[in-house]
Amino acid sequence: MPHDHHDHDELSPSGHPYRADQDGPLSYWQVMEIAVRELMIEKGVTTAEAVSAQIEAMDARNPAHGAAVVARAWVDPAFRARLLADGSAACAEMGFDVGPMRLIAVENTTDVHNVVVCTLCSCYPRNLLGLPPDWYKSRAYRSRTVREPRKVLSEFGLELPAGVTLRVHDSTADMRYLVVPARPEGTADLSEADLAALVTRDAMIGVGVAKAP
Repeated sequence: MPHDHHDHDELSPSGHPYRADQDGPLSYWQVMEIAVRELMIEKGVTTAEAVSAQIEAMDARNPAHGAAVVARAWVDPAFRARLLADGSAACAEMGFDVGPMRLIAVENTTDVHNVVVCTLCSCYPRNLLGLPPDWYKSRAYRSRTVREPRKVLSEFGLELPAGVTLRVHDSTADMRYLVVPARPEGTADLSEADLAALVTRDAMIGVGVAKAP
């Protein structure tokens, strides 16, 4: 399963692949969303400004929050234990509200590697990681990761030793996962902030690993 930037030959100035123009007619669900939104605004349930503010807040989310959580787990064994016991509560300690769904943190070790998928749609810890990448939402990733996970990981450039147990976790509307990657060797002298910079989005999904600088 290739990365985003392998899907297209050309990249936009932001480094993301160009998407096809969405000039076609609106789908049934798009029309329904517009109608419900406009009706709620007309009835005074919400305002256009509130809707815009929420969209901007969602777009501003990025993997930095999740990386901060992972870095804290690397340097604070007591926090790590709390994170693995109750991911939602541990994130709240750091001021990160993950919403009503249950967050489960799973830890990669020398013997176990975890990878996350949502087989039905694209359930994803957006409050911690921002918007999911396109490949996470693709039918190929959602189906192949449960059938041939090692092959999928190899296409991301991650080759696991034969003796490593690979666990695939299926997210749901009520339950999301955060992978805590193994701390890279040779990082004992790095600060918590410097460690957070090593934690990528892919590592927290499980299709990558954290690497020393």
